[in-house]
Amino acid sequence: ASLRARYDDPHVIVAISGGVDSAVTAMLLKQAGLKLTAIFMKNWNEPDEFGQCSWEEDVGDALDVCEKLDIPINTVDLSQSYWDGVFAEFLREYRLGRTPNPDILCNREVKFKAFMEHIDSLGGDLVATGHYAQIGTKPRKNQSDEEPGKFELLRGLDTNKDQSYFLYALGQPQLARSLFPIGGLDKGVVRNLAKQADLALHAKRDSTGICFIGERKFREFLSGYISIKPGPIKTL
Repeated sequence: ASLRARYDDPHVIVAISGGVDSAVTAMLLKQAGLKLTAIFMKNWNEPDEFGQCSWEEDVGDALDVCEKLDIPINTVDLSQSYWDGVFAEFLREYRLGRTPNPDILCNREVKFKAFMEHIDSLGGDLVATGHYAQIGTKPRKNQSDEEPGKFELLRGLDTNKDQSYFLYALGQPQLARSLFPIGGLDKGVVRNLAKQADLALHAKRDSTGICFIGERKFREFLSGYISIKPGPIKTL
């Protein structure tokens, strides 16, 4: 109801990753009767040591989900934005002896910047993702205040899966157009919903670690881009 108050007939773009969280996100929005388009983001195209790219399996799972839910799906290649805004910054920080968090950079520079710019070209009003976080609103200071209440980023209900930390860099323009439909659910509930809907990926293992490293050892991966040399460890 709150969505329809903000938009006459909102067109929601679902960022679908091929995992259970984004699949249930799409399913819940479909059940709500919203106009949906799913987009699979290709953010990394460098093969691992076996010559494989993880996104190839993920895009297949995303296609299967959207076929079952009868949601149109497209793909968008944001790998250049990811390289420039996330990976290059990741390497730069490591060269300076710091340890950046690429997930925070990805949300700020790719998923809620480059991706949002792309959905504008599709006529999308809102973007929905499978993040475990919630969005609230601060009330107006007084009833006569014409300025709308501020949006707040809140923790996900499931404290073991809460991802609000990775989204802290989002500002008001991004929060105003974002939906986190599973933020108020427990992970076990999400998997059960997928199982009840007969979604094949209901038991798919969660992706962990840094997407562009995959199963490789972190030190070995970095050595392909950065010359490793000894240095002091400091606590500031």
